[in-house]
Amino acid sequence: MLLNQIQLLRLSQGQLNLLERCPRQFQHTYLEQLHSPPHPEQEQRQNLGSHFHLLMQQHSMGLSIDSFLQADSQLKAWMEAFAKAAPEIWQPIFNVHTFRDSEHYRTLQLQNYLLTVIYDLLIADSQHAQILDWKTYPQPPNKRKLEQNWQTRLYMYVLAETSHYPPENISMTYWFVQSQDKPQKMTFSYNTAQHEKTKKKLQQLLQKLDNYLQAYNQGQQLPQVPEGRKVCQHCQYATRCGRFPIATPEETKLVNTSLLNPATIQEVLLNS
Repeated sequence: MLLNQIQLLRLSQGQLNLLERCPRQFQHTYLEQLHSPPHPEQEQRQNLGSHFHLLMQQHSMGLSIDSFLQADSQLKAWMEAFAKAAPEIWQPIFNVHTFRDSEHYRTLQLQNYLLTVIYDLLIADSQHAQILDWKTYPQPPNKRKLEQNWQTRLYMYVLAETSHYPPENISMTYWFVQSQDKPQKMTFSYNTAQHEKTKKKLQQLLQKLDNYLQAYNQGQQLPQVPEGRKVCQHCQYATRCGRFPIATPEETKLVNTSLLNPATIQEVLLNS
C-alpha cells in the first residue's frame, strides 16, 4: 500500500497499540493487509463478544432481546449477571438532561491522521461524561497496563477534544462481564495533566509514523523490535521477520482484518 500524505489515514486504538508494540507488525497487518481466517476458537470467542455488544446496544435502544437470550444460555447468564451488578446501567432512570448513546462514534483529525473511537456506551449530562466499555474475556488485565493502553488514553482524549467537557469531568469504566464470581469494573478518571501527556505521546507517535511511511513509500520496511523480545515469541509474523527458523502453526497464523475497518473494530485482549 503506497500512501499519499494528502489523504487522511484512519487510526483506531488498536492500530496505535500495534504501532507502539512493533512497527513491523503494524506494517504487515495494516499497510500490507495480510490476513487469513481466524482460528475456530478465536472466532467463536469473537462472535460471542460481538453478540453481547449487539444485544447491549439493542437493550439500550429499548428493544426486546428476550428471544435472543432464550436461544443462548451463555449470553443469558452474562446479561443476568450484569443486570444484577449494574442496575443503574441496565435499567436507567431516563431524564431529559442526560444523554445516552450506544456505539457512539467520534473522530478527531490530528496532523495527517483521523483518530477514530467507538464508545460502547456514552452517558453525559451538563457537567460530566462517562465512557463505558464491555469486555467479554474472563481475566481483567493489570490496571496499570489498562491505564496505559491506547484505548483508555485515546477514548478520553478524543472526548475532551471534541466536547465542552474539561478532562477532570470525564471518566471511563470497563465492565468485565465474564469474571469468575460476578462482573467486575475498572474506572479511570481523567485530568488536564493526563490530557497534555497523551497529546504529547500522540504527537510523538504520529511523527514516527510519518517518518516510517515516508521510508515505506521509498521501499523500506518499518522497524522491527530488537531480537529476543517477548512480543516475537507469539507473533504470527515471526517467520516472515526471520525470528524463528521453523514456523509452528501458532506462529504462522495471520491476524484477521478487524483492525482495518474502524467501523467494525472487534474487541481485543488489552493485555496481549
